[in-house]
Amino acid sequence: MAVTADDVTGPRLLVVEHQATCPPGPLGAWLAEAGCTLDVVRPYDGDPLPGLDGHDGLLVMGGSMDAFDDDVPWLAPTRALVVDAAERGVPVLGVCLGHQLAALALGGTVGRNPRGQQVGLRDVGRTEAAATDPLLAEVTGPAVFWNQDVVLEPPPGAVELARAATGELQAARWADRVWGLQWHPEADAAILDDWARKDAERHLERGLDQAEVLAAVDAARDGLDRDGHRLAAAFAREAGA
Repeated sequence: MAVTADDVTGPRLLVVEHQATCPPGPLGAWLAEAGCTLDVVRPYDGDPLPGLDGHDGLLVMGGSMDAFDDDVPWLAPTRALVVDAAERGVPVLGVCLGHQLAALALGGTVGRNPRGQQVGLRDVGRTEAAATDPLLAEVTGPAVFWNQDVVLEPPPGAVELARAATGELQAARWADRVWGLQWHPEADAAILDDWARKDAERHLERGLDQAEVLAAVDAARDGLDRDGHRLAAAFAREAGA
């Protein structure tokens, strides 16, 4: 649902949604609360992918496809948007797939996590650089992960903001104003329930107790929402709110 009004006064964000099961969700609501207008495009549903003109920031959401799969016709243009934003100094936030797309666009490599799928509530492993980062300085708690691909090699000059004890790069500033998060600040109970149904057979084969995973996330919900609010407010400020 693209925004076409000419009288938008706050920052206008271009939001790329890759599939219906991975919407901006609460993250979008928190950004709107912080003063942003979201111009959500859904290329999987036929929306054309616009350029950055008229936008103050770019939000690239998650999805189940691989960041390097150019059989998905809008992924290469999305990566090009990230490059354009980096060159213009327009702030970018990539979430999970968006995190991987941004890394790939700027010269990194992405592939399967050799340790397998990350699922559920995990510590993010903040680095010292996160303490002074404009987006992550106040984001302190664990986060929700649901991914099988990771950034294997960061782009040149990237600043690592979080790395798990098991080695996965969980957050980074890929360029001066381009951020990526491997976790899902937008993943509320409804979104997670949808993903759990999709992965039920795979998790059963692994012996993963989905009920236990979802209960742990639910118990941490207050802290997750607090960090999500803080992240959204910080990105809104970067976009000019």
